[in-house]
This record gives sequence, C-alpha cells and structure tokens, in this order.
Amino acid sequence: MNYFDQESKRLRFRKLTSDDIPSWIEFFKNNDRLHFLGMDLSKDKAVLAKEWVMMQLERYQTQGLGHLAVELKTSGAFIGMGGILPRVLEGKTEYEVAYSLLPKFWGKGYGTEIAIQMKAFGLKQINSDRLISIIEVNNVDSIKVAKKNGMKALFETEYLGMEVVVYGVTNEGL
Repeated sequence: MNYFDQESKRLRFRKLTSDDIPSWIEFFKNNDRLHFLGMDLSKDKAVLAKEWVMMQLERYQTQGLGHLAVELKTSGAFIGMGGILPRVLEGKTEYEVAYSLLPKFWGKGYGTEIAIQMKAFGLKQINSDRLISIIEVNNVDSIKVAKKNGMKALFETEYLGMEVVVYGVTNEGL
C-alpha cells in the first residue's frame, strides 16, 4: 500500500501541492476550533495556510509521512487533510493519526473515516508499537473520533503549550 495514494469508502488521499494553499486558507476562516492546534493565530490566514502546506511537503521529503490532501471521491472536492505525523512526545518518537477538515465538512463522519483509514495503514505499514492521537482536553469532537477509532485514553500531558490527552491503539488492541 502506498501512503501517498490511498482511498476509503468516500475519500481519496493524495500528496498536497502548493496548488492546495488557496483551498486551505478556508480552514482558517470561521473556524472556532483553531485554538486546539497550538498555532500562532495572529498571523495572516494566507501565511498560516502556506506554512502548513509547506511543512507537509517538507515532511514528505524528510519523514516519508505527513498530512495528505483529502478529497471526496464523488466530486473531487478538497475537504481537508489527514495523515500520520511523527511526533516526539515525552522523549519518544510516536506516530500520530491526525486530520483537519474545512468547517463546512464537519459533522459528516469524514474525520472518523480519515482516522480509521490512517490507523489501518499505520498499524500495517509503520514500524511502531502503537499509534496515537494528541487531543486538547476540551476537544470533545476529536475525543469522540478517537474512541470510534478504537483508541483508549493513555495519559495527559502538555503539548504545544496545551493540556492534552493522548489516545492510543496497538496491534494487540484490535
């Protein structure tokens, strides 16, 4: 299975390109959940979008992973990003199942579908004893997705200046 070319029931995953930056600017508009990301939100929305996409392109080169563009199979519409992100957490490299959707696509089950797809890929293809999701303690919707994805709360810690709960799943947990 190729990380950069995946599909789920309703979604297609592909590498991001700089052409995706204008679509990603929409993520930073009318989004009341940006504070869950631990980013400098004082920056211009276009700058934030460009930095985010460029970071993923760098991750592709250096880590072979990163957020992928997520599109609807039916229309090709760009709905957000999802992927597996290497993270250093409490001195150990972990692999995070992560996703972010454009606000107009919230509440349709896409976050869960992305998370399930990335978990399936990660548990088969990544040499790690577990996959995690790092979630700000008040992010109720992402906690629900983690639970639907078979993850269990492992511990609480501070990450990017936020109090977070780390959810995780292992191959043994399937």
